[in-house]
Amino acid sequence: MLLVASTSNPIVIRHDVADAEYRVNVAEFPTLALLPGEGHGVLISKQWLVTAAHAAVWRPVHKVTLLGVSRRVAKVIVHPGYKAAPKELQSGDAAPLMKFMSASDDIALIKLEQPANDVRPATLYRGADEVGKIAEIVGGGATGNGLAGEYADSPHRSELRRAYGRIITADERWLAIRFDAPPQAVALEGMPADGDSGAPIFIEVNRRWQLAGVVSHKLATGKLSDFRCCRYGQVTYQVRISRYADWIDSTVTKY
Repeated sequence: MLLVASTSNPIVIRHDVADAEYRVNVAEFPTLALLPGEGHGVLISKQWLVTAAHAAVWRPVHKVTLLGVSRRVAKVIVHPGYKAAPKELQSGDAAPLMKFMSASDDIALIKLEQPANDVRPATLYRGADEVGKIAEIVGGGATGNGLAGEYADSPHRSELRRAYGRIITADERWLAIRFDAPPQAVALEGMPADGDSGAPIFIEVNRRWQLAGVVSHKLATGKLSDFRCCRYGQVTYQVRISRYADWIDSTVTKY
């Protein structure tokens, strides 16, 4: 998950719920892809993945792993509105960086060389009523808990976890989810962290889960050097898929 201009961590959980309650098997989420090193993508058609742009550009992406199988990548297409944060914004007060990131289109598409005929793609959510819905968050990197924040020694790729959180706002680009503490928290409340960039955010529609967002960045406040990720009350921003559905459709058709 992007904070400065880097990658992201998986799921930080409630302090009062056992970690085992959050862990899931990769077979339960066959559309979830692992990018090289860290970060995720989501299969949205037989040959295409969607991810966060910043998760796809910091190193070459020649292969991804989907349902335990390594798949070769044909091309990566970054949204033309994506802007990497300049170095001068990556220190000091967080506000200028947050303003810059809020105006960037942090989304990219990855085309596989061969169709993934063994996986049923995720369905894109194309509606406009995400606010108030409970989102399902899936990721496989570092962890921690809402009191301590992200553990300093937690690797950016480890066990796959699933958590939930309520979408509190939806604007032109972003779905915002706040990491609520008990007693307001849902049973498996959680927050994506470093290592989860591009991870899926699902919402339930007619008893089926649809892809509403992919993990992008967290809201930092104060001095960046003092900011500690992933404590109760913090907010994360997910790329709003419904806003980019037309770009996804046209890009997949063109290429």
